[in-house]
Amino acid sequence: VQLQASGGGLVQPGGSLRLSCAASGFTLAATTVAWFRQAPGKEREWISGMKRSNSNPFYTDSVKGRFTISRDTAKNTVYLQMNSLKPEDTAVYYCASGYRTITSTMRTLGGYDYWGQGTLVTVSS
Repeated sequence: VQLQASGGGLVQPGGSLRLSCAASGFTLAATTVAWFRQAPGKEREWISGMKRSNSNPFYTDSVKGRFTISRDTAKNTVYLQMNSLKPEDTAVYYCASGYRTITSTMRTLGGYDYWGQGTLVTVSS
């Protein structure tokens, strides 16, 4: 069972990146999926999620309108499209997946069973 995150890199302010998180050993569509990020010196924070029961996405206010989470069931992969990137978006980004995640735990670290290894996004000119 594994989540493999990729797609991070260095991008200028205003630019875009798409992160991918590929699952192996289990079916991603049967779980709630999420993206978290951890900036230097800060705690890991939830930024976006999608419940297994439906495809409605959820976002934290700081990324709403700029980031889009999506899931490709055929590829067993979840994506995070990030547009209009800002320097404050610089962080290590983690994907997560949970079978028993509910609304009250969706934004918490403990709400997930599996984690990707993280991919670094640096927004700088």
